[in-house]
Amino acid sequence: MKVLITGVAGFIGSNLAKILLQRGHTVIGIDNLNYGFLRNIEFAKGNPDFEFVMGDIANPLIMNNIKADIVVHLASQKIPRYTNALRTLEENYLMLRNVVQKCIHDKSKILFASTSDVYGKNPNVPFSEDSDLVMGPTNVKRWAYALSKMYGEQYIIANNDEYGLTYTITRFFGSYGPHQNLTWWGGPQSVFIEKAFKQESLDIHGDGSQTRTFTYVDDTVNALVLCIENEKSNNEIFNTGGKPGSEIAIKDLASLIWKLVNGENSKPKLNFIPYSSFGKYEDVMRRVPDISKLRSYFNFQPEWDLKTGLSSTIEWQKQFITK
Repeated sequence: MKVLITGVAGFIGSNLAKILLQRGHTVIGIDNLNYGFLRNIEFAKGNPDFEFVMGDIANPLIMNNIKADIVVHLASQKIPRYTNALRTLEENYLMLRNVVQKCIHDKSKILFASTSDVYGKNPNVPFSEDSDLVMGPTNVKRWAYALSKMYGEQYIIANNDEYGLTYTITRFFGSYGPHQNLTWWGGPQSVFIEKAFKQESLDIHGDGSQTRTFTYVDDTVNALVLCIENEKSNNEIFNTGGKPGSEIAIKDLASLIWKLVNGENSKPKLNFIPYSSFGKYEDVMRRVPDISKLRSYFNFQPEWDLKTGLSSTIEWQKQFITK
């Protein structure tokens, strides 16, 4: 199978490319390297089954000479905590529109990376694929990312209705692991690991009681491969998350990472930052997936517990720590 990955030099894209090549697929990757790194795809250098295209998927011409069986659309702007919401809304739409039009023209399938953020403020956990999507006020820019992904899902399904576009939508829950971005863009664990090595205070937004379910990247990628290789995934939405029972409060995540880096008897340095410092901002208090659909379709079972996954991630990330 020929697979096109947008955002191939990023975190999930590079890990996905690696396993697809190992499984005998041909991979074409596009990335503008705004958030990805060539070091992430160094393993594919010289592989005749891999082609890298440097460019921005927001430019529709970038895909003119490319044709694939499936396009895995991972490239995305994220939550505008420190940036502007307009960029998140505009770029996520432009990129998706170009990919969708390409897939319709070439009769390719799209696998769209959505997010657990679409469940928003819904208090009823765990979230199934049919759970309500509950957003906050429109004047809180934090919701721009979730809304861009909700629109993306609706846009894809509408194009399925109108033009027969074949799709799979995956909603990621807190992926982490080797090749993750080392800033807040990569998630709190990325920043916590670096600061723990430097024995600097770990910044916690709010009181740290908000919870997330983290998913080691191997589990995320294994789920994606199942969706790529199996037609049973066609025109379906799947939660992609970690082991049931792996929900953790952010303050507890920070403490766990600190102790994995500095020893069990080391006292974590935590610095709590009020949400008011971000302007008008809201957070989600719990984020827990129901992955029974993925399990029932493909017998999928996450293999990595949080402590083991974090230990592996810490071992990888320490090469980038400069004291």
